[in-house]
Amino acid sequence: MGTAGARFVVSRQLRASGGLWFALGGERILVDPGPGSLVKCLSSRPKMDPAGLDGIILTHRHLDHSNDVNVMIEAMSNGGNKRDGFLFGPNDIFSGPDPVVQHYVRSFLGEEDYLKAGKQIKRGSYILNTPVQHQHPVETYGLQFLLPYGNISLIADTAYFPELIEHYRGADILIINVVIYQDNVPKRIYHLNFNQAKELIRGIKPQLAILTHFGLTMLKEKPYLLARRLQEELKTRVIAASDGLTIPLGKSNFES
Repeated sequence: MGTAGARFVVSRQLRASGGLWFALGGERILVDPGPGSLVKCLSSRPKMDPAGLDGIILTHRHLDHSNDVNVMIEAMSNGGNKRDGFLFGPNDIFSGPDPVVQHYVRSFLGEEDYLKAGKQIKRGSYILNTPVQHQHPVETYGLQFLLPYGNISLIADTAYFPELIEHYRGADILIINVVIYQDNVPKRIYHLNFNQAKELIRGIKPQLAILTHFGLTMLKEKPYLLARRLQEELKTRVIAASDGLTIPLGKSNFES
C-alpha cells in the first residue's frame, strides 16, 4: 500500500505510506497503516475494502507506521457494528501517557494482544511470531508469518545487529525496511542501510527479498537499480517495492 520511509518522504508523500496488506491463511491483515492508508485502500484498483479486514498489526508506534490505525479500526469494524477484528502491537500503543489507539475504538475490536520478543500467536492456518525486539527508539518488533507452505518475514525498523540473521533465518519471502543508503552517517541511525540489508539477505538466504520503506537517500539511488545489483551479486531474487506492488503467494516464491 506504500513504500515511504523516514519523515521527509512521508510528509512530502514522495512515496505513499499506507502500509502492507497481507492476504494469507484465510485472513486479510493490514500491517503499519501510516498516513493515507484509508485513502490508499479505497483508491486502489482493485479496491482493498477495509471492511473486509480481519485484523491490523503495528510493528511500533511511530506515525509513519500507525497514523491511520484508529480510522482503520473504525472502517474494519463498520463503525463498531462488527466487533470481530483484531489488533496486535507493542504494549505502548495501548497504554502509557500517550497511547496510539484511542480508548473508544478499542471497544470496536474483537481481540487485542501485545507483542513481545519470542511470542507466538496462533491464527487458524498460520502462526504469527515476533522473534526479537528490534533496536529502535520505541518498542518495535518484526513479524514472521509461519504458514504450511512457507515463511514470510518482515524486518521492520531497526538498527543492524548480527543476531537478526539467526532470528529471521528460514524466511522464504523476506521484506526489509531499508531507509538509508550510505554507511557514513554522522550519528547512530536506528534504521538499516543498503549494505546492512545486503548482509541480512546474504545471511538469511530467502527465496525472494523485497526492499521497501525508502528514505530520501535510497530514492536518490533508484531502488530498482540497487535491487538489480543485489540480485546479481548475491544470486538471490531481489525486488525493490513500488507503491501498489502485488506479490502472488505462488509456489515459485517458496521453492528453490
